[in-house]
Amino acid sequence: MSKEKTSFVYVTYIRSTPDKVFEAITKPEIARRYWGHENVSDWKPGSSWEHVRANEQRTVELVGKVVEVSPPTRLVITWANASQAADPASYSRVSFEIVEYENMVRLTVTHDELEAGSGMAKGIQQGWPAVLSSLKSLLETGQGIDVFAKPKVASSGSGA
Repeated sequence: MSKEKTSFVYVTYIRSTPDKVFEAITKPEIARRYWGHENVSDWKPGSSWEHVRANEQRTVELVGKVVEVSPPTRLVITWANASQAADPASYSRVSFEIVEYENMVRLTVTHDELEAGSGMAKGIQQGWPAVLSSLKSLLETGQGIDVFAKPKVASSGSGA
C-alpha cells in the first residue's frame, strides 16, 4: 500500500527579472545570501544537485536530480534528505515557475510528491515561506532575512 502524498504551492511576486530570480535559485553565491545554503549543480537534466549548508562544515543536507531546466522560466528538481538518498520513496519534487509581469516576476514554487504527515512535509510547510520571503527581500532590497530565526516567546503577565 502506498503512502498518502501531499503537496504545497507557494506564489510570491518579486520586483525583479526572470533572469535574476533564476540565478538566485541556481547560483550558490546568491542562494547563500537568502537561504543560508548553496544549491550546487551544473543544472543540466539528469545531473545531481546538492543543498549545502553555508557554514564551515559545508554539510550536504538535501540531494536530488535536475529533472527539467528551461532558464529563466522553469526548473524542476527532485528533493530528499541526504541521509535518505538511497531510498527512492523518500524523494519529492520541487518545480519553480517564473513568469514575467511588467516590472516584476510571479514565482510559483510547487513542492509535491511529499509523504503526508512526514517530517519533510512539516519542514517544507515552515521552510518555504521563510526562504521565499528572504529571496524577495534580497532581490528587492539587497538583503535577505534570517531564515533560521525562531519565534520570540511572549512574556506572561505583561500589562498591555
